[in-house]
Amino acid sequence: MDCFYVITGTMDFLSHISFPKFEKASVWMVGAGPGDPKLLTLYAYHALQHADVIVHDALVDSAILSLAAKTATLEPMGKRGGKASAKQGDITQRLIELAQQGLKVLRLKGGDPFVFGRGAEEALPILDKNINVRIVPGISAGIAGSAYAGVPVSDGQSNQVISFVTGHDTSGDVPAVNWQALAQSSPVIVFYMPMKHIAKIQSELLKAGRVPSEPVCAVSRATTPHQLVCETTLANCVEDLNKANIKAPALLIIGPTVEFRQQLAGCFS
Repeated sequence: MDCFYVITGTMDFLSHISFPKFEKASVWMVGAGPGDPKLLTLYAYHALQHADVIVHDALVDSAILSLAAKTATLEPMGKRGGKASAKQGDITQRLIELAQQGLKVLRLKGGDPFVFGRGAEEALPILDKNINVRIVPGISAGIAGSAYAGVPVSDGQSNQVISFVTGHDTSGDVPAVNWQALAQSSPVIVFYMPMKHIAKIQSELLKAGRVPSEPVCAVSRATTPHQLVCETTLANCVEDLNKANIKAPALLIIGPTVEFRQQLAGCFS
């Protein structure tokens, strides 16, 4: 595979790192991380610098988009719950059309493309058109967003299991989860985008045996300058998150590791 070296002004430290060439008529599906541009991978930066067109999610921070090459065209193609959004099929078709025009197409997704990012759903139809696809992982919001709130998702003494759960399925409804199994098997649960169904999530977990006093932490717009954190309990989370004005995009972390927040909250920024 052809490789070359990147040397761009103050980015000279990249000169010893080789990256694959961004070929024309191909699609790179890249994770932009949770929001903070400092958490962008070097691979993602390389893609931003070499793409002809960038089809990006609504949640990709403007500071990240500003790193794109000056010649790149930006196409917002985000999907936001409760707002007019492009349909999934339309997004995939647009990627195919752009690649068939001979362009270097960057599909820029928040977090990681394969963690509740519908990356495979987009990549497979593109591959069916004999268009080359490259997947570039990103830092998932469930890990980085929890960390920036001062909450580790695992600790050797607290848990050996973590569950990452979407707060809604592809239709926007409550996900089809075995709540009993989830509640009993996973000490720490991280919900992505839970706010639309927060009352249902609370109710199902309590019915499945989780303790009302269990610590809960919600993080809105994690890792950005607008990050908002609310620490509460499972019993009080619906009311407290509403009072704290926690809105999407948000994470909900449930479990014993939330108690580390008091000591670790100032260690991430």
